[in-house]
Amino acid sequence: MKPCISLATTLSTPLEDDLPAIARAGWRSVELWLTKLETFLESHAVSDLRARLHAEGLRAEAAAGQGGLLVSRGEERRAHWDHFARRLAILGELGVPLLIVAADFVREPAAEDYGRAAASLAEAAALAGSSGIRLALEFQKSSGFCASLDTALALVAESGAANLGVCLDLFHYYTGPSKFEDLGFLTRDNLAWVQACDVSGTPRELAGDGDRVFPGEGDFQIGPIFDHLGAIGYDGGVSLELFNPQLWQVPADRVADLGHQAIRRVLGRWNDESAPWGGA
Repeated sequence: MKPCISLATTLSTPLEDDLPAIARAGWRSVELWLTKLETFLESHAVSDLRARLHAEGLRAEAAAGQGGLLVSRGEERRAHWDHFARRLAILGELGVPLLIVAADFVREPAAEDYGRAAASLAEAAALAGSSGIRLALEFQKSSGFCASLDTALALVAESGAANLGVCLDLFHYYTGPSKFEDLGFLTRDNLAWVQACDVSGTPRELAGDGDRVFPGEGDFQIGPIFDHLGAIGYDGGVSLELFNPQLWQVPADRVADLGHQAIRRVLGRWNDESAPWGGA
């Protein structure tokens, strides 16, 4: 498995300052946060970002922050899909091979939402495939219709899209309704990405994104999960993703260094930073 860091972990740091700090800490792979990327591109060209990544020895292996595709309707749907198409063009130009798509936040789902979501996933995957991009569906613990790993896997299977898998975010897995036995349905083929964090001293029902801490420093039983992922042959990215406002006040160098140490400890024998990646 290959350590990666989400640029949401250092959200308050401009992207141009992120990259050198992350590289100095020993990271080789990054997960782009789309709004942060778009802020950078307001005053820079895509070619500039490619050059900066190359200069720092970094690879952009995934991007995250895309929502609104699955069950939105009318003008809202058109706005989300137009934005999605523009993002795909940027990611395609950058050579980013994977885009994480979050489940829509629906409090009271209708029965037809599941069929609509599966059809939307198939459509989104086809559009992404034309840019050489794979999609990863991320279940969200607060989503009324896709809050658990088993539902995400069912939607991926129903879509029938070859370039679609699931994103296993340990925060949503542990604080939502997912069960350990759900991991048994993961395979090397349908698991597209993993996002890692931990939570300490907070009841799971009350835990929010701001409670995320470095993996291995909280209450999650992370070891058995990575043992299982190793057993199924997963060799993709494991991205450190922390939406912790307290960490956003800490210099990016320090956060990147502590995060790299934490990911390496958690992955243990499954850590493989030397294996080649595709992409940028």
